[in-house]
Amino acid sequence: MDLKLHETSEHYAGLPRHHVATHDEKLIITASSLGTVFEWYDFYLYGLLTSIIAAKFLTGLNPTTSFIMALLVFAAGFIVRPFGALLFGRIGDMVGRRYTFIVTLLVMGLSTFLVGCLPTYESVGVAAPIMLVVLRMFQGLALGGEYGGAATYVAEHAPEGKRGLYTSWIQITATAGLAMALLIVILVRSPTTGVGEDAFKDWGWRIPYLLSGLFLCVGLWLRLKLHESPVFQKMKEEGTASKRPLGEAFGEWKNLKIVLIAFFGAIAGQAVIWYTGQLYAMYFLEKMLKVDGLVANNLVIIALLLATPFFLFFGWLSDKIGRKPIIMTGCALAALTMFPVFHALAAAANPALAQAQATAPVSVMANPAECSSQFDPVGGNKFDTTSCDIVKNALAKAAVNYENVAAPAGALATVKIGTTEITAPDPAKVSGDERKAAIADFAKSMTAELAKVGYPAKADPDAINKPKVIAILFYLVLLVTMVYGPIAAMLVELFPSKIRYTSMSLPYHIGNGWLGGLLPAIGFAMVAANGDIYYGFWYPVVVAALTLVIGLAVLPETYKRNIDS
Repeated sequence: MDLKLHETSEHYAGLPRHHVATHDEKLIITASSLGTVFEWYDFYLYGLLTSIIAAKFLTGLNPTTSFIMALLVFAAGFIVRPFGALLFGRIGDMVGRRYTFIVTLLVMGLSTFLVGCLPTYESVGVAAPIMLVVLRMFQGLALGGEYGGAATYVAEHAPEGKRGLYTSWIQITATAGLAMALLIVILVRSPTTGVGEDAFKDWGWRIPYLLSGLFLCVGLWLRLKLHESPVFQKMKEEGTASKRPLGEAFGEWKNLKIVLIAFFGAIAGQAVIWYTGQLYAMYFLEKMLKVDGLVANNLVIIALLLATPFFLFFGWLSDKIGRKPIIMTGCALAALTMFPVFHALAAAANPALAQAQATAPVSVMANPAECSSQFDPVGGNKFDTTSCDIVKNALAKAAVNYENVAAPAGALATVKIGTTEITAPDPAKVSGDERKAAIADFAKSMTAELAKVGYPAKADPDAINKPKVIAILFYLVLLVTMVYGPIAAMLVELFPSKIRYTSMSLPYHIGNGWLGGLLPAIGFAMVAANGDIYYGFWYPVVVAALTLVIGLAVLPETYKRNIDS
């Protein structure tokens, strides 16, 4: 195959759409997709290394807060994604698709490489997390401009009747980037192929970040071979390109209405399903089910590899039957099955824990007015001023599921484990070192009782039903492929070409950056506040159900639309 694109706008002028993208389509898909894979790899490395990042950059906080804060630093990249969509979407609609997604790749690659060079909290104090947040925000800005550019570029080269299949290669990139990051982390973390667990936690975690410099070079080499999209080139020559894409996309009701329909009728549900089925599921295995990190990573990557081809399948299928029925089916299945699926995952991944929860449930009897949420963003709360906080903080550290039972005012909080009750120390009667000792004694007694009734400190690797866990994870990723595989083609088809980059990028990144990206932090905060390890799943279930209702009512079918106008 010729690796240079000689086609110009004259080559495409006047040709029917089914002739476009026949000569260099492999390079177009490869350069667009691989570059996006590298960007997702960069972005999700942090998510995979959250626990290590918390230890290196957020020391001094209690474990629950430290982990949630690490997730919020992760979310910082998601929060700025819509702003990247506005910035680079405008450039993409005014200057060109190709130029814009070359810039986004460069910004992402450099930001990720620099994370691998950062000093830790131990070396420079609070400057370390500040620098980390700044680099995460640059990553988010870059990703905000990347997706819309790659999806638009590929779709505008795709022949009629194959846009779903062609753009599904872009849809694979997020999962492929996550799988690539997982694989590299596993290889570097392993004592046989890499540096081993202890060295990885000490300094080896930097290696996957530093490798992004190599991936950046490969991605740039491929993308510099590309020329501009024929649709955009034609607009430039005819003088029909938008001079104010932001104003047209969001200031005119006829376009803004489509943006809102796309967001509430498709993107919102897609976003929460994606992040629940892949990232939150992995966190759930590690933090709630206490599965070893390396084992959890291996199980997830097998499921990802098995399910990834279904992005292409559902993209192809959407060219035959439409985008809407596939996306709506995915939302319906997610809303109906999320809770039973994660209960089944708990039973398969840590059967001892599931058995203990069933036979010796834990409850906290306390005055609700004395109970805080167990989340302290500034790290100043030691959760030792009320008996309720002492109990809940100890349970949160042990990642134990519990039920809340209201007690009258003035009563000391009590934790009930099976039939045994343990009363917390009264912080009003002890202080200083004496209080610390009393809390330590309480935690020791609670831990001993939990062990006595069968609560495991860690999931037994030999007891994990690995085939069943992989099957459950495969199902979750399959839901992701249903909602995500066809959505790029649908978003491209919803908007006119002169404002397409801007119009599709903003709602996509609000949904995936905010609703989806904040899901792990919000989910774990909900669990910390409520005590029920499954409580966080109400968030994706409700959003998916609302998207199903709105999408069925107002989302149009787009798969037969002409996108040249």
